[in-house]
Amino acid sequence: MTSTKQVLALRVIPVLALLVSLTMGAVPHGTIAAQRRRPAVSNQQRVKVSSDLRTEMQRSRSGHEKIATILQLNGPPSKELSALLKRNGVRVKAQFRNFGSLAVELPVSAVEELGSFDEVSFLSKDAKVHAQGHLSLTTGADAVRQQTTTTGAPYVLNGAGVGIAVLDSGVDREHKSIKDNPRVFVSVDFTGEGLTDDPYGHGTHVASVAAGVMNGANNTYEGIATSATLLNLSVLNSQGIGSVSNVLSALDWVMTNRTTYNIRVVNMSLGTRAVTSYLDDPLCKSVRRLVDAGIVVVAAAGNEGKDSDGNEVYGRIHSPGNEPSAITVGASNTLGTDGRSDDTITTYSSRGPTRSYSTDVSGVKHYDNLIKPDLVAPGNKIIHAESDNNAIVTSHPDLSAGFETLPNKRVMYLSGTSVAAPVVAGAAALVLQANPNLTPNMVKMILMYSAQHLAGFNSLQQGAGQLNIEGAVRLAKLVRTDLTGATALGAPLLNGTAPSPSTTIAGYAFPWAGRINMSFAFSSGTNLITKYQRFYGTGLLLSDGIIVGDGIIVGDGIIVGDGTLMSDGIIVGDGIIVGDGIITSDGIIVGDGIIVGDGIIVGDGIIVGDGIIVGDGIIVGDTFQGDDTECME
Repeated sequence: MTSTKQVLALRVIPVLALLVSLTMGAVPHGTIAAQRRRPAVSNQQRVKVSSDLRTEMQRSRSGHEKIATILQLNGPPSKELSALLKRNGVRVKAQFRNFGSLAVELPVSAVEELGSFDEVSFLSKDAKVHAQGHLSLTTGADAVRQQTTTTGAPYVLNGAGVGIAVLDSGVDREHKSIKDNPRVFVSVDFTGEGLTDDPYGHGTHVASVAAGVMNGANNTYEGIATSATLLNLSVLNSQGIGSVSNVLSALDWVMTNRTTYNIRVVNMSLGTRAVTSYLDDPLCKSVRRLVDAGIVVVAAAGNEGKDSDGNEVYGRIHSPGNEPSAITVGASNTLGTDGRSDDTITTYSSRGPTRSYSTDVSGVKHYDNLIKPDLVAPGNKIIHAESDNNAIVTSHPDLSAGFETLPNKRVMYLSGTSVAAPVVAGAAALVLQANPNLTPNMVKMILMYSAQHLAGFNSLQQGAGQLNIEGAVRLAKLVRTDLTGATALGAPLLNGTAPSPSTTIAGYAFPWAGRINMSFAFSSGTNLITKYQRFYGTGLLLSDGIIVGDGIIVGDGIIVGDGTLMSDGIIVGDGIIVGDGIITSDGIIVGDGIIVGDGIIVGDGIIVGDGIIVGDGIIVGDTFQGDDTECME
């Protein structure tokens, strides 16, 4: 297998969702839907320094080289730790007050000493971050705009009043698709360049997908939530590069200002290689804090679904897409048609499972192995706003669609999971406008349950399926608005009867997926939408409450009620497959010739299937050439 240089970076290309195929035959488990998760490793057992940071320590010759780190604390710093942070050669670059963490630059030799303090929870590298595109018709957004109230009056649903924070390379506010939506309330730079107008060109395109007004030839190209409030938070510089600390600063700002601007959705079309377990990854932990505070966080899966030779690769979901509370989005390909009967998964969209890990004091790696992505959305050759004189089109003139010649009206092609993510972010805004009382977990459940499961693709490629905005909004409008944390398990979830679980778009009718991703398995059944489940509240995960350890059911239905089904062949522990020994998903057998992206055989040494090809964890780069298109993450 050809190897390329590894790059630790958050990429400006559609983030790839790497999904490992599992046996998904739904099997009832009595009165409880049982989910399995890997055994927890306590803080005392886990090594507190990330593997990429340890690598830098080993490479250092003098120990005096400076390294940028993210320092996470589990309590106030002691006098001794405060003194270390004030030493010569140590510089605190930023403090993220909402997350109890700091960005610190210090000599490599001081990392081990820093990790010895009890109040230090985890140390990781301040890695580079890179950006990761007929849309309104094929996604069901047009169908939503045609819905009426019970009296027959027009039902206006455009995202008005819902704040979407776009963490990207900036937004060109003079572009027609943005300027004609006057709801860009604030622009803040977190890169240090002092620019928010998108000289790179990625952020404007992403923002216009989520919330741009009609633009381009004959006003053809319209965003999803055309009247949503856009919060333009620049975390990627004029070359499309940022850092973990840039992103943390922006997320910290979102947490502080969420009420002021009614920020209900965050879009992160960016990522970095997911090395550190979501239990320790600073991006993942910050995302969890936002979700617990009531904010839907949408993350691109990554664009590493194939290697440099064009072979399909599993296990390369990017961070923060490896965070279970995030809605992680892969990219589908509509093949340029409005109908959905021919839709596929792009070759470059990252497949699951997540291969981030923690390391215990004995040197054993404990992999997360979460099912990701959660769903997919159109992300191939998407035409939307082109910021003026941007670096992407300057380097790749063929990406300019050429439909418009006037400045601030041009449109461009982009492909990748970073273009698919804002489709879902816009959809979340519409769902929240339809029912503002929904929690992030409810929004995530609704988007997955109403999705279209694409035939011929397994669940580690597509998650629950392809986004269906028409079905999601129709379901969201029926959910009761008086639900609270005190609502009884099994109480009615809807006002009235359950909706018909099918949608017709451009003349093509398809059934809803009718299931949700619970991190290590899928749960299905109408009770997911007819009865209240305790994990629909805040402060929980859809995967919470059921099995911890080696697959033994230890629950009494407190979190998940009766009538739900759980898929077979679930990954438990460190990748061990529970089932009949065959990994399948939707009739697709995953065995011979499967490439796993991080050099570890699926199951951490347990071979599943014959002749599994093990990859080398390479990051392919910022662009991919192949049968889909060049794509930007």
